[in-house]
Amino acid sequence: MNHPFRGGRRAVALAIAGAFTTAAPVTFAAPSANARSAEADRLDSIQVTATRTPQRESQTLAPTTVVTRADIERLQARSVRDVLRRTPGVSIANNGGPGKSTSVFLRGTESDHTLVLVDGVEYRSATVGQAAIEDLPIEQIERIEIVRGPRSSLYGADAIGGVIQIFTRDGRGTSGTRPYFQLGAGSDGTYEGQVGVSGSDENSHYNLSVTGRRTDGFDSCRSEAAGAGGCFADEPDDDGYDRVSLAFDYGHIFDNGVEWDLNFLRSQADVEFDGTAQNASDSIQQIIGTSLTWRPVEAWRTRLSYGNSQDDADNFLDGVYVTAFETQRHQVTWQNDWTLPNDDLLTLGLDYEHESVDGDNDGDRRNDFTGDALEDSRDNSAVFVQYLGDWGRHHVQLAGRGDDNEQFGEHATGSATYGFDLTETYRLSASYGTAFKAPTFNELYFPNYGNPDLDPEESESVEIGLDADHDWGRWSLHAYQTEIDDLIAYDAATFGPANIQETRIRGAEASLGTTIAEWQLNTQFTWLEAENRTDGADRGNDLPRRPGYSAQFDVDRAFGRYSAGASLTLADSSYDDLANQNELDSYQLVDLRVAMDVARDWRLQAQLNNVFDEDYETARFYNQADRNVFFTLRYQPQ
Repeated sequence: MNHPFRGGRRAVALAIAGAFTTAAPVTFAAPSANARSAEADRLDSIQVTATRTPQRESQTLAPTTVVTRADIERLQARSVRDVLRRTPGVSIANNGGPGKSTSVFLRGTESDHTLVLVDGVEYRSATVGQAAIEDLPIEQIERIEIVRGPRSSLYGADAIGGVIQIFTRDGRGTSGTRPYFQLGAGSDGTYEGQVGVSGSDENSHYNLSVTGRRTDGFDSCRSEAAGAGGCFADEPDDDGYDRVSLAFDYGHIFDNGVEWDLNFLRSQADVEFDGTAQNASDSIQQIIGTSLTWRPVEAWRTRLSYGNSQDDADNFLDGVYVTAFETQRHQVTWQNDWTLPNDDLLTLGLDYEHESVDGDNDGDRRNDFTGDALEDSRDNSAVFVQYLGDWGRHHVQLAGRGDDNEQFGEHATGSATYGFDLTETYRLSASYGTAFKAPTFNELYFPNYGNPDLDPEESESVEIGLDADHDWGRWSLHAYQTEIDDLIAYDAATFGPANIQETRIRGAEASLGTTIAEWQLNTQFTWLEAENRTDGADRGNDLPRRPGYSAQFDVDRAFGRYSAGASLTLADSSYDDLANQNELDSYQLVDLRVAMDVARDWRLQAQLNNVFDEDYETARFYNQADRNVFFTLRYQPQ
């Protein structure tokens, strides 16, 4: 869901899946032993998001995608959006280019139904309810984990569609002290740069980097939108974006075995957009996290952590200040993991969260965001438990959580997942999970928009999956259904949010990773049916901005000092409104990339995006980039 007051920030499936599962063993040649080993290590990254405990990707029962730093650089991704759009089950709507509001729809759920964590700290605005991923610098990210399916039983509210966890660069595995930097330039007057240093020894690791980006951008909103939706403005000019960010991470293991970690990320941005009430914003995104981890005894691992996230913005109209908002979130977690005698794992933890909002809606710089006698803060306390069991070919994950929300009372959520190894190659899994989400402060109280009578959203999901790990590569196929009661969506009849009594989402995802004649191939396909099931004029309509299908194909190969790659992105048509009156056309994008090692530790990269200059929109009236080029020079000691 995109909110107008955020100021611009912010059975085909079965046929194709069958082709993956039946043709793959015959069609794709096996890579060499060395290539297979490297690929296996790359795909089997240790991850912690699916279970809140360290676990290899191949062991987790949840459908998980891990994108590493090497993937980011190989694909020449220049934003978090570039990474996420390659993930099964993800569709993205962007309001007009770099720095503009970007919404992530995970498995057809709402854009604020995905919990985003940065180094374990919850990252989202308490006003609009979604994370400003457009302001996160991709250059300072080490890896991204995307877990699909409900995770409220471990993480609480907002994880109806899944969890995205972003880990910043931390210097682990770096021998000694290593400086690094990059410079880039390209179309639309775009310039980027980064300088950093990282290092580690037996007991410590650290990383410090500064990143900057500047672009003239392009016209974010079509002039036809005046009076008809979108930005309601006719401002045919380039809408630029400037951002400077600082990231710091430090970790140390003391002689008594206690581990201390500290991370900090601050991104300060200036963005221009089109609008009649405001057309520019100065924003700050800041995340601070620290934790202590130790083992009182060998079988007991305990971790105490604190996190703070901040989302601030001052908004302007033609250079004149008009509004501002500030949101804060504090969270404390105490998690305990016990290794049982049979090597099963039991987790028990406590969560506490406090979120608050402050704002100015009339230019007098006083707090009048929620008005008199309405809430501007709330607390949430929770207890969670999880059991991970392995009995030969049988694998079980059970989780439960109880939340006590100061404003909306008590909510219990749970999940159960069972996996069975059919052979050493194939694993069958099935799961059931529930989730909930409380309305955001904007949805409840924003002047001339909010609806204080909104109810929390609740969901139930079921899923079945088949995963395979062959010598020649990996593939997976998952099908799911999610039913959401009281889903909160924008109601054009009231010009505000309202509960949709019943929605049903059905989907299927297929993915494949392999090597063919030294070409590395990664592909994914998603089929989705997100339907309004509430009685009334909109019953049977599609939920907005969810394409019926989407597909991504990435292919890359190294030729000694050189490498080359290409990507194909396909997206079906969708609608931009609940009434299904305004259609967004389907689109196809082709991107090309090449790279060359110009000297030891020096690499030159070039990319040509949207090769055929496709004219498309992911949100009605909001333009997307046409054909563009970008060049990057990297210095990264090995």
